[in-house]
Amino acid sequence: MKFLDEVIVTVSSGKGGAGVTSFRREKYVPEGGPDGGDGGDGGAVRFIGSNSYNTLYHLRQNRYYRATDGTAGKGQKKAGKKGDDVILYVPCGTIIKDAETDEILADITEHEQEITLLKGGKGGLGNWHFRNSINQVPHYSQPGLSGETLKIKLELKSIADVGIIGFPNAGKSTFISVVSNATPEIADYPFTTLIPHLGVVSIDYYNNFVVADIPGIIEGAHEGAGLGLEFLKHIERTKLLLHLVAYNSENGVDYLLNQYKTIRNELLKFSEDLKNKKEIIAISKIDLIDNDSIFEDIKSVFSEVTDEIYFISAPLHEGVKQLVLRLFQEIESIKNNQN
Repeated sequence: MKFLDEVIVTVSSGKGGAGVTSFRREKYVPEGGPDGGDGGDGGAVRFIGSNSYNTLYHLRQNRYYRATDGTAGKGQKKAGKKGDDVILYVPCGTIIKDAETDEILADITEHEQEITLLKGGKGGLGNWHFRNSINQVPHYSQPGLSGETLKIKLELKSIADVGIIGFPNAGKSTFISVVSNATPEIADYPFTTLIPHLGVVSIDYYNNFVVADIPGIIEGAHEGAGLGLEFLKHIERTKLLLHLVAYNSENGVDYLLNQYKTIRNELLKFSEDLKNKKEIIAISKIDLIDNDSIFEDIKSVFSEVTDEIYFISAPLHEGVKQLVLRLFQEIESIKNNQN
């Protein structure tokens, strides 16, 4: 599978604050006991999954993220302040790897899933910890421990809000190239797309969603036909499915329903999650339809599976805007139900 968004950054946790050497000072007590407080722990490096992000673009602004150090302890056994954590929010589907070894350190798949990648250095102990019957006035306290530094690679799996599915040549690549910033290869032969392509669809300045052009699924995909297992695993991570069924003037409208059912059967056999995932159906390549009555025939044939069907011609941009707005509406509904 191809990873379509990647950022390499260096992260560091904070150093622990030093413990302090201090002695109690009270009136009439010229040689009070030790009361040096502990240093505060250094800040940690944490990652949190968030549905508010679709890409890793916001992390490209900096190449280095560092938590703050803990502060030193004080007299009267007062502990130093803990350092502030670095909290980095990433889209669900982000894999964190060691940039040097390529070892997977974490896989963030869910909203609000949190992992601590690097712990802060431990604060040093103040001198009051080291008092004993032999040495009642210890002049020793511990320094804080250093934090950790790691160069990491963040990879966003081609997870998307919308997974576009359908037979090879259903018009998926053309659709994603029209509605987003993706530039997949487009040609009139099966399996032009061998890897999923991601594209960001902008609704307005503040709102967007991510679509993935899933390579064509064929009959037997759930058993590994073609690259079926890879593709089916990929679309498990999407929120919504857009099922494109291409109109073909050489076949009747019943053929369209058979194509649809073949794909649905593959989803059902692969997993219950895919079977139950929300789906919107669109008939593509309607520029090939030369008789308006065919639209009604298609609606009638598909009435056994849905009462909501869209008709589009991506090259002509016909019906595309309406479909995009409907997809965005459904995505927002799903997000609201998850939060």
